[in-house]
Amino acid sequence: MTALTLSTAAVPGLRADAIVIGVAKGAASRSGGLVVAPGAEAVDKAYDGRLAGVLETLGASGAEGEVTKLPAPAGFKAPVVVAVGLGAEPEKDAGFDAEALRRAAGVAARALTGAKKAAFALPLAEAADAGAVGEGVLLGAYLFDAYKESAKDTKAKNGKAPLAEATLLGGKPRDKAFKAAIERAAAVAEELNRARDLVNTPPNDLDPEAFAAVAQAAAKEHGIKVQVLDEKALTKGGYGGILGVGAGSASGPRLVKLSYTSSKARKTLAFVGKGITYDSGGISLKPAGHNETMKCDMAGAAAVFAAVVAAARLGLEVNVTGWLALAENMPSGSATRPGDVLRMYSGKTVEVLNTDAEGRLVLADALWAASQEKPDAIIDVATLTGAMMLALGSRTYGIMANDDAFRAAVHEAAEEVGEPAWPMPLPEHLRKGMDSATADIANMGERMGGGLVAGLFLREFVGEGIAWAHLDIAGPAFNEAGPFGYTPKGGTGTAVRTLVRVAELAAAGDLG
Repeated sequence: MTALTLSTAAVPGLRADAIVIGVAKGAASRSGGLVVAPGAEAVDKAYDGRLAGVLETLGASGAEGEVTKLPAPAGFKAPVVVAVGLGAEPEKDAGFDAEALRRAAGVAARALTGAKKAAFALPLAEAADAGAVGEGVLLGAYLFDAYKESAKDTKAKNGKAPLAEATLLGGKPRDKAFKAAIERAAAVAEELNRARDLVNTPPNDLDPEAFAAVAQAAAKEHGIKVQVLDEKALTKGGYGGILGVGAGSASGPRLVKLSYTSSKARKTLAFVGKGITYDSGGISLKPAGHNETMKCDMAGAAAVFAAVVAAARLGLEVNVTGWLALAENMPSGSATRPGDVLRMYSGKTVEVLNTDAEGRLVLADALWAASQEKPDAIIDVATLTGAMMLALGSRTYGIMANDDAFRAAVHEAAEEVGEPAWPMPLPEHLRKGMDSATADIANMGERMGGGLVAGLFLREFVGEGIAWAHLDIAGPAFNEAGPFGYTPKGGTGTAVRTLVRVAELAAAGDLG
């Protein structure tokens, strides 16, 4: 991980590989041209106040994600100035929002891959700004190269290490609020990056047993209670959904329970994650071209795992229990068949019409298990349906819930931390499509509105009187395109920050 520090040092004398500054598109009501953002005053002064003009000559516009490099002024210890676009200049007396700072810092950190130290002279009007910049740096500097030979020697081929150290200028090292903001950024980003690592790990190295072992090790390190149910325990407990999905694999399923408790907690939250470590579709085999990224089908469980550990590291005054429903969905002579009926942990029976609708089966068991402890609220996270991707695209996840106010609170938390999400309905008329002549319910319903149908199925396994939200992160959980902002190609860690924010709000008594 990149090391984060705060400094009030003067920019010219700071020894670093680069100085990062922000630029923006000037408001039409004022200059209308390129604007140098606060924090870069010393750099602009060294250019005799002409820095904006120089950057415009080099083609800079201030657009979000834009990076322009130029030689540092004479007398500066750092050799390079990196100007990163912040997007539109805020209105008078308003600062840049946290997400603009987060994305700009992420872009700059990625552009400085291979550098040992960079000084970030971005706008830091308050402690929250430092937290946003710090988080953006740590997320943007992320690199997954564990399987690349060049990573063993950064001088070999094109191997480069992530930015080693980032100093945030303008931050107050002795100010408690600034220190707390940086510490929070580090804890959340480090755990989010751990989730990314898990998503990016090839499925031959991350089966359910291996995932459970990772969770056990982290739990021991951070004082979290952990319980792992293997095939024998799952069979004894009657977890038919998890067992049914994992029946076709040589790697047995697991249900992992992580419990973080606080002596000062007034609320208890349960997070439930879909953890299909590889999804072939089972007997309902996926067509060619749809299997290559299915190592990411455990991204929900990775997000839940990371969020529980982050809550522990932050010492939040709330009880948080994470449930990781882990299985590998494979076709074989022992695999669940279309037409089979599974008896779930809740006692309900499910007719399996499509074995590729497996995520809802493992989640159903975990949701019912979580419900038995009667938490104040449950949130499940899953790469659940292609239908949600068709509806919302590749960068936005859907939120469904059994309570409108709770759905709104989760949505607000997601937007606050910079995770695009959208509230979705649970139309009652779609429930009838899952009626089964053989079992209590089928795992498939109407094709149109498939993402909503999945949500309605999950709702059947939530205990009465418990607020519940379902996050379908199928789109943003795995980025198959190029990197943007602080988001890398591959696993993204989507939903970690939303869950942590919800836990913070619950601890503060502000969740509703």
